[in-house]
Amino acid sequence: MSGPEIITLGCRLNIAESETMRTLAGGQDDLVIVNSCAVTNEAVRQTRQAIRRARRARPDARILVTGCAAQTDPAMFAAMPEVDSVVGNREKFDPLSFRHSREGGDPSPALSPSDAAGEWIPAFAGMTNHKIRISDIMAVRDTAPHLVSGFADHARAFVEVQNGCDHRCTFCIIPYGRGNSRSVPAGAVIDKIKALVDAGYREVVLTGVDVTSYGPDLPGKPTLGLLIERILDKVPELPRLRLSSLDSVEIDERMFDFITRNERIMPHLHLSLQAGDDMILKRMKRRHSREQAIALVERIKAARPEIAIGADIIAGFPTETEEMFDNSVRLVADCDIVYGHVFPFSPRTGTPAARMPQLAPAVIKERAARLRAACDARKGQWLASLKGTRQKVLVERDGLSGHAENFAPVTLSPSPQRRLGSPMAGSYHADTDPNLRWGDARIEPMAHPGTILPVTIIGLEKGRLIAQEAL
Repeated sequence: MSGPEIITLGCRLNIAESETMRTLAGGQDDLVIVNSCAVTNEAVRQTRQAIRRARRARPDARILVTGCAAQTDPAMFAAMPEVDSVVGNREKFDPLSFRHSREGGDPSPALSPSDAAGEWIPAFAGMTNHKIRISDIMAVRDTAPHLVSGFADHARAFVEVQNGCDHRCTFCIIPYGRGNSRSVPAGAVIDKIKALVDAGYREVVLTGVDVTSYGPDLPGKPTLGLLIERILDKVPELPRLRLSSLDSVEIDERMFDFITRNERIMPHLHLSLQAGDDMILKRMKRRHSREQAIALVERIKAARPEIAIGADIIAGFPTETEEMFDNSVRLVADCDIVYGHVFPFSPRTGTPAARMPQLAPAVIKERAARLRAACDARKGQWLASLKGTRQKVLVERDGLSGHAENFAPVTLSPSPQRRLGSPMAGSYHADTDPNLRWGDARIEPMAHPGTILPVTIIGLEKGRLIAQEAL
């Protein structure tokens, strides 16, 4: 093994930050970094499970836990016997954080990284556990796209443009793990994207905690729409720019025009909708109504019909009645949601929603299952409608799969012409050897990873499109 093993849970921003840590902790083969998620209690449980599994697999390794769950509840992770150190969301970008000795703990636990102004950021009061190196995330005032030379598991690159959140949705713990909203200056974003394009990346995903809040903290108060315009203008060699989760109320006219008129912006939007009932939205402290969400999607689809819509939706929010829940189910059709990310409500300690009248766990579980079924049915219908179409697929690392511009998952199948040809030396085709399966290391890749391949969709199997290279 070369370098640390990294286990990433949660969002796309975590994926980007994990690759930064891979670079910062390079050469430390005895290190396992668990980059945690705190969005739900289930995410925290999965983090703890991943830690225990890592210790069983590598009993002699050092295990470092970081990420939002570590930031919001460091003591819980420090108390786990499997854990050697707990590092905050700011500290994980300090190379010193990865050089703790397993016996001695942090050589300088009282120190915290400085912010952009050169001031020391205070650690939490009373924090004396030698395992823990975490500062007050609310005191952080800057963010930046950190040093990343590549992404080990993805053919597309992720670039952080924003971090933190100034909103306080009643269910959400993430602002206390990420701090207040702060933006990366456009010049730094553009430089990072240019470097990634020069390194061969053909698709870049703009990531953040609340990317549509980009800019108010920067000189001139630029918007995300203006940042997108500058990226497209200054990096003409980038063929595919994808946006991560957007708050629908923050999509201004400039951003709307780029989303719907510029083919380099991928036709795939993930909206942070959370619910389809106005009373529940109000109790969540969301800033949009059901009617506004539907109107936005109708307007987007009218301008660019091929755009695929994804959304976060919470099932079983406190006080949710059956009628209120039905409004969320109907939102799947009303907003044509083909990528539904369903969360069973999970009360996070310290949030207002945790103090509201709760639904029975069995009710939450059942509603989440019904909502997932509605999303799966909508997605299945949409994928089936793509059969016979031509798509452009960004080929993943295995050379056998990828994603279309609309983010539809695609498995590449040999064309008739390839079946008649001679395989490369030492390689095999899955359709000529019944003992092989897609993903087997001996199968010849259909295309070079990272390339954009024109394909024809010939089928649908287990939620994935089957495609052949278009001739």
